[in-house]
Amino acid sequence: MLSKLHLQIAREAIQARYDGSVMKKDSLLRLHPELGIKKATFVTLTLDGQLRGCIGSLIAHRPFIDDLISNAQSAAFRDPRFPPLSAEEFQKIKIEISLLSEPQALLYTDKRELKEQIRTGIDGVVIRLRNYQATFLPQVWEELSDFETFFAHLGVKAGIGSDPLSSHPEVYTYQVEKIKEE
Repeated sequence: MLSKLHLQIAREAIQARYDGSVMKKDSLLRLHPELGIKKATFVTLTLDGQLRGCIGSLIAHRPFIDDLISNAQSAAFRDPRFPPLSAEEFQKIKIEISLLSEPQALLYTDKRELKEQIRTGIDGVVIRLRNYQATFLPQVWEELSDFETFFAHLGVKAGIGSDPLSSHPEVYTYQVEKIKEE
């Protein structure tokens, strides 16, 4: 039941940007106090099975309801890879919410050792090198299923090239609980 509520909140947050309505957070928090607990979320929008927006938080820094509303609106209107979501597209999108665990640093000396620690299909991964950082949710393993390809794309996304592990970046992993519209 709560997962249905989470999807409803995300959809209403996007709808509010079209019609200027205000979310009734206080009444939701009274009925569902767990929405006030700090959580990190990502909201992914797809249109006809293709990515249409994805924005999120890696670290829990605000109440769940605020993180969810902000990330839903950002995925729809502020993902720099896409133009703002049109009202027509909004009627056709599917929403997926990922609730993130706290990222854990991995200590490794070389690529082989890191590969032994990464759980393909389970771990979301963050790489960080100086001022560069990027993440892929665990769902990305479905498209980039081998370790080398996954990290090559993640390095490009971070702006540190297709061989990011040669620079020995910081690596963090996290897991997600997915809530998805069918």
